Amino acid sequence: MRYVIAPKECKLTVKAFAAGMLSSLAHNPTFAVRNFDGEIELETNGGLSGSLKLKIVSDSIELIDEFSPRERWDIMHIMQDEILEVGKFPNIVYDAPISRTTVKSAGGVHYDVNMKGDLKLHGVTRALPVGARVLLREDSLRASGDFSIRQPDFQLRPVTVAGSMMKVKEEVKLTFDVVAHK
Repeated sequence: MRYVIAPKECKLTVKAFAAGMLSSLAHNPTFAVRNFDGEIELETNGGLSGSLKLKIVSDSIELIDEFSPRERWDIMHIMQDEILEVGKFPNIVYDAPISRTTVKSAGGVHYDVNMKGDLKLHGVTRALPVGARVLLREDSLRASGDFSIRQPDFQLRPVTVAGSMMKVKEEVKLTFDVVAHK
């Protein structure tokens, strides 16, 4: 069965965390992914198995926290132009084939899914395990969960300010609540 992700019904966020001696003065910015698409395949031959393909448009990642207009512009400029380099790397892709995905019943219409997919980010492709809790309905599904990535694993430039007195931690947390329809 093929399910198409419904972006307007989904929520994908990325949270960065401040570090360094001045981190108590800094914000931990949260970004929302605004433009993405994908599909989920489920098969029921002798049990339930599935796959996921997701493509995010890099320049659609938007700061959602309250900042002054100047701070917002600075953060978005650094994130899009210096870290993600959206002009060179317009898409972020996650592909978890059926052969590397396990689905276990968690009772009724709830399932625990473990994917061992590949994340292509900033021109680097790395294996990335992601777990999700899935609610399967007759004509739709909802998957939610979170995971972290280390920026250096994808050759993302660490952000530092104030002579390295404040920087962004290497690890960022991604949270998802995805809805898909048959």
